[in-house]
Amino acid sequence: MAPTLSKFIDKRTAAGALTISALIWFLKSRSKKRIVKSKNNWPSNDIHYVIKEEKPKGPKAHVNAAFFKQLRLLLSIGIPGVFSVESAYIFVIAASLVARSICDLWMIQTGTLIETSIVNMNAALFKKRLLKFLAILPMVSVVNNVLKYSIGEMKLRLRTNISRYMIDQYLKGFTYYKMSNLDTRIANPDQLLSTDVDKFCESCTDLYSNLAKPMLDISIYVYRLTSTLGGQTPLIMLSYLILAGGFLTHLRKPISQLTVKEQRLEGEYRHIHSRLITNSEEVSFYQGSSREKLTLLASFHKLVTHLRKFLEFRVAIGVVDNFVGKYVASVVGFYAVSIPFLQKNHPILSGTPDHRFKYYYTYGRMLVKLAEAIGRLILAGREMTRLAGFTARVTEIKNVLADLNVGKYERTMVAGLTTNSIGRPGDGKIIAKDNMIRFDCVPLVTPNGDILIKELSFEVKSGMNVLVCGPNGCGKSSLFRVLGELWPVWGGTVTKPPRGKLFYIPQRPYMTLGTLRDQVIYPHTRAEMIRRGNAKDEDLKKFLDLVQLGHLLERETQSNSQGQGWDTVADWMDVLSGGEKQRIAMARLFYHKPQFAILDECTSAVSVDVEDSMYSYCKQENITLFTVSHRRSLWKHHEYYLRMDGRGDYEFKPIDSDTQEFGS
Repeated sequence: MAPTLSKFIDKRTAAGALTISALIWFLKSRSKKRIVKSKNNWPSNDIHYVIKEEKPKGPKAHVNAAFFKQLRLLLSIGIPGVFSVESAYIFVIAASLVARSICDLWMIQTGTLIETSIVNMNAALFKKRLLKFLAILPMVSVVNNVLKYSIGEMKLRLRTNISRYMIDQYLKGFTYYKMSNLDTRIANPDQLLSTDVDKFCESCTDLYSNLAKPMLDISIYVYRLTSTLGGQTPLIMLSYLILAGGFLTHLRKPISQLTVKEQRLEGEYRHIHSRLITNSEEVSFYQGSSREKLTLLASFHKLVTHLRKFLEFRVAIGVVDNFVGKYVASVVGFYAVSIPFLQKNHPILSGTPDHRFKYYYTYGRMLVKLAEAIGRLILAGREMTRLAGFTARVTEIKNVLADLNVGKYERTMVAGLTTNSIGRPGDGKIIAKDNMIRFDCVPLVTPNGDILIKELSFEVKSGMNVLVCGPNGCGKSSLFRVLGELWPVWGGTVTKPPRGKLFYIPQRPYMTLGTLRDQVIYPHTRAEMIRRGNAKDEDLKKFLDLVQLGHLLERETQSNSQGQGWDTVADWMDVLSGGEKQRIAMARLFYHKPQFAILDECTSAVSVDVEDSMYSYCKQENITLFTVSHRRSLWKHHEYYLRMDGRGDYEFKPIDSDTQEFGS
């Protein structure tokens, strides 16, 4: 009867496996046909975008010495010290894992005793042991959930510390600008700073628990089994651990690189979405919906194709993992535990069959737990390989941020570029000096290496208002970017006031998230305004009146139910018109009252009379102006002009009546 039933089960199992395999093959072939039929819905191969290009110098992700070095550096940021709170949580996790292993041992022994009392038909002993088992279970539940809480809190603390470090580096000086405009190594820093850091921390904490628990279990069960059954049984299991672990680690090598590529493609897809949101108005005016749809679909198709290949690879590796890490481990375990029971004259064979059965049941369960621990340790290698991918990604942005903060950047067209006459990015000097701007033999060079002016030399002292003019692409914006330290100086010497005494107002002013007061005092907060003593709310109202926006405060005060006009929060980028935003920017200039102000077409949407009053107030407050404008009405507010011809030549001269007539 038993052999017949066994054969029947074997046949059913084989038939089920074949049926499932055939079903998967059928579904996969159907999905391929569907993809082929809908091929016309995907964009053609002529849809290209810059971030689509492969990066030959991308991060290498392997479980090797470099990985452990990178991991150590990142963990030193996430865990600041031995006596930190994070270290305490590591200890709590370790203690919880020890307690959980002890609970597992206790449950094996208690379960064996309960089942022994059932087999011996001892009802009183069965009830006593069962009640004891029930009384201890709440403690086991507490241990398990303390472990879950500690792992979750550890992940949050790692993410908090690493994210704060990255954000500090990202927003240090103008690093965020340099990463997007000067350096081409990272196209999607938002993906790296948010999603990748989170996944790194999650993978890191999970790996710690997934490695520590099996290693602890292996130590405990090897000790218990060795002391009773001898060393041969655990030795077989540990040998299998080494062989299977090495074999599977070799097979899993591609996972780390596939993980890196997956995150990069996810970042590209998110980046294209964010570009569409940022430039939605321009795309709408051009009626570019169809073209943007093709670009989005091209990026999404590339992502999905990679995810499908990654899924197929993981499934194939998963089959090998389960077979080697679980099922073969169980077979090896059965063989190992049978050795002392099938040997003659072994000490545990003395006694009754019930005694031998109790030994086999208790230590057999321990061996099963040992096999499970070995299987988990083998499978943890898969998580370590995945962690290597996230570690490489986070290390990449960490290294790029460090390079940018010391003035090093890499760009496709500028890497390795050098000429005898110009030099290299950063070869020039910047000297801080109040009430003066001087360019001494400074070349104007774009990040791509295009030379606009070989040597620019002029000097402006406080009170010398300068009008900068010339055709598009002649170097006006490049001059201001060098002056604002956004672009590196390729040579010569730039003498300028410190950053806080030089203020820049672009044609499209930035409106921050916050209150109406925040728009005027940006980038200060209200607390900084009070601490610095720059101005009070009454002074801010005066600045609004100077730019003829006093009605804005009155409107917000009346419309606000609590009468808090300055504290009104709105999406000011949409609430204010173009002219109102430019006037808010001028009020912002009056609040900060710098030594020098760079006005880049910042009054193009303002009427001439309001513009005239604003420039007059700047002169009254001794704010020296560098103005880019095509309006003839502004020549009278300046004493000098700097004209660039777009062919590498320039002239810096005083403005007289003839020059004003020429400018008109």
